[in-house]
Amino acid sequence: MSKPLVLYDGDCAFCRRWAARWRWRTEGRVRYRAGRWWRRWLLGIPKADMQKAMQLVEPSGRVSRGAEALFRALSASPRRGTRVAARLGLLPGVLQLSQGVYAVVARNRRHAARVDRWVFGRAVVPHEYRVVRWAFLRLLGGTFLIAFSSLGRQVLGLYGSRGLRPVAERLDAERGEEPSALARWRRIPTLLWLDASDAALVRGCRAGQVLSLALLFNVAPRLSVALLWSLYLSYVTVGREFLSFQWDVLLLEMGLLAALTAPGGLRPGIGRDAPSALDVFLFRLLVFRLYFGSGISKLQSGDRTWRELTACQHYYETAPLPTRGGWYAHHLPRRLQRASTAAVLGLETAVPFLAFGPRRLRQVAFWSLGGLQAAIVATGNYGFFNVQAWVLGLWLLDDASLRRVLPLREGPPAQPRPWWRTGLSAPLLVLGASEVLQRFERWQRYQPERVGTWMAWLESQARPLRSVNPYGLFSVMTVQRPEILVEGSEDGEHWKEYRFRYKVGALDRPPRQVAPHQPRLDWQMWFAALGSPPAWFIAFLARLLEGSPELLGLLAGNPFPGRPPKHVRAVLYDYRMTDLDERRRTGVWWKRERLGLYVPPLSLAPGPRSLGRAPSLQWSGEA
Repeated sequence: MSKPLVLYDGDCAFCRRWAARWRWRTEGRVRYRAGRWWRRWLLGIPKADMQKAMQLVEPSGRVSRGAEALFRALSASPRRGTRVAARLGLLPGVLQLSQGVYAVVARNRRHAARVDRWVFGRAVVPHEYRVVRWAFLRLLGGTFLIAFSSLGRQVLGLYGSRGLRPVAERLDAERGEEPSALARWRRIPTLLWLDASDAALVRGCRAGQVLSLALLFNVAPRLSVALLWSLYLSYVTVGREFLSFQWDVLLLEMGLLAALTAPGGLRPGIGRDAPSALDVFLFRLLVFRLYFGSGISKLQSGDRTWRELTACQHYYETAPLPTRGGWYAHHLPRRLQRASTAAVLGLETAVPFLAFGPRRLRQVAFWSLGGLQAAIVATGNYGFFNVQAWVLGLWLLDDASLRRVLPLREGPPAQPRPWWRTGLSAPLLVLGASEVLQRFERWQRYQPERVGTWMAWLESQARPLRSVNPYGLFSVMTVQRPEILVEGSEDGEHWKEYRFRYKVGALDRPPRQVAPHQPRLDWQMWFAALGSPPAWFIAFLARLLEGSPELLGLLAGNPFPGRPPKHVRAVLYDYRMTDLDERRRTGVWWKRERLGLYVPPLSLAPGPRSLGRAPSLQWSGEA
């Protein structure tokens, strides 16, 4: 006998199905035969032993059974991952536990067969993910298109020479502090080092749109997504608070994983090589990190609203850019609000573990988390986050699932993927796993010092790329809604309000659906109201006094069309949603109470001004 021989119960459908799966894994290096009476008689295996567990007979004459037989058979597989997993299964302790589980399953084969069919399906070979990758890359191209189109409408007002955070000004300051070009590129990896003019900022967004369309239509996907990642990174690294949202870094992380997974060629179709098991695992790990990070951060924050299940009673009213659906959801019964808060915690802490489960459980996770995203879309505006979260969730499915809705032709069999391409993703596995472990105090306390030092170095090298990140949305719920109203005046006595396009302002203006567009100034106004005036807000007031057309283009209108005002100020209000009766009676959606001045009146200081530099300001008296 030149090959190991596995004998299994040929009368058991459950056993036949799993034997077929193992046969595929070992690729002809192990023979699988039904345990007929004459084979048992020739090999001297008692019938009672055969009925209890599968038997492995090796060329040396050694006979093993149960879980040990399985692991020893799989260790002959030509697949490196299968061999490693099998050898881990033979370790002391692991093997004893596996034998116990095997015995329970063997005694309950009939029930196990039904569970097996529901969880794993009837397929006996692993599912492929080439169609999943194809669909993911197309939709990722659409997500990048939304991101660059949204940014292109705002880029000059935010980052132009007369914007809030001029990129050219910042990079010039960096050049003065760091003479080494290489050190500057490593600290701030951006293509804008080459040209940060207003024209270059606009051209970059246009290039991003073109590359997004190329990826959307499957033109050179590997090159397209790699360029998209580097281009979006170029804006994020210099974008400061306006490009610091979690969906910005999530898009970078998805883009980098996509660049490592995408097929090569100009028009590759679904690709000749399939995504490796490591690639698929990294995407599922990202799904887990995104949702579990948000859930565990809520529990670890100690926030009272999450602990008492009252978070949703405040969430709809205090969301940065609420929707009309959120307004109505705010008036739902409190019992339902508490139930929805508990549902959010469950979906974000328990369901993410299903990402690593078998096929049917992953489908449950896909639809559950997709439902959560649909609820978020209906009740709040979070840019393109909901789109990209749903797109990322495709990796919880497989080709067989997608072929039910995508009429794609069957391609040729997948070719083996070069090992070195899979190896490029290995550091991301280490960083991703470390990001999860770092959330737990016990791990931080007991991890070996050498491991901690090595991980700190690896994280420091990866940090400028912003492509492995912690996630945790709304870990602390705000319970009040302060809003800033900005006003200008010619004489310091009569004030006119600057109206924003999207943020809460006029009491009779209903909340509107903005997503997937990301109005970055309106979003940051919500954050600014929660604390003292940030530096960018003072620059915002200065640009209003200067009459910057790029900045005024971000607002809903200019109350001073002839010339800029001489004075500006910011007033802080506390906003609350009206109840249903008041809404029907008066037509207003909000009620507010003035809290005081957020920034007292300011005016331009006399003196020369430099082109592209924010003007100097001075206090202009009481209001």
